[in-house]
Amino acid sequence: MSAAAVVRVEDVTKRYGSGAAAVEALRGVTFEAAPGELIALTGPSGSGKSTLLNLCGLIDAPDRGRRLVEGAPVNGCGEAELTRLRRERIGFVFQGFNLVPVMTARDNVEYPLLLLGVPQPERGRRVAEALARVGLEGFGERLPDALSGGQRQRVAIARALVKSPRLIIADEPTGNLDSATAAQIVDLLRDLTHEHGAAAVVATHDDRMTGHCDRVVRLVDGRLQ
Repeated sequence: MSAAAVVRVEDVTKRYGSGAAAVEALRGVTFEAAPGELIALTGPSGSGKSTLLNLCGLIDAPDRGRRLVEGAPVNGCGEAELTRLRRERIGFVFQGFNLVPVMTARDNVEYPLLLLGVPQPERGRRVAEALARVGLEGFGERLPDALSGGQRQRVAIARALVKSPRLIIADEPTGNLDSATAAQIVDLLRDLTHEHGAAAVVATHDDRMTGHCDRVVRLVDGRLQ
């Protein structure tokens, strides 16, 4: 195992369903992401990309194989510990943004810090810094509906980064964006990943993304190619 890996899965298999209807989403996959690395996870629909993201993000557990976060096995952790690890170490960015529509951009970004119990003065400083880093100074009091798609995705990235996660999981983050905005979002993810030394794993069908990533990994029928 690479000592530097932020997340690693070893020989993982994941099935859904049972009997004749069972589907093997992942078949003996070994994968890791290092600090400062932006990885594009590609492959056709049904290839296992979302399943691998869910395993790396500690949302789901493998049927076989093990997961490690910064070298520590997590297979035996209870749900409370997994929830703590997700809150403290993992940031999520989704295609549909997943912003709370009745909360301002500032409040959406602040929410993970509230869950972590960060004091208000520190929250205010970190939220302002995160919004500035994604180019949204002056947009903090706007509701999501008052923002463009690209701006909403920037809010989602700021929300993921505000707690300084070790790992960023992104599922089709550019799927709803035009080409120019998509390129800006990928470049932003890459720059922030490099700057903060976090690892980022991005599942995508978007060929516009792959040239901006540090590494491209392809899944086909549940296996890495």
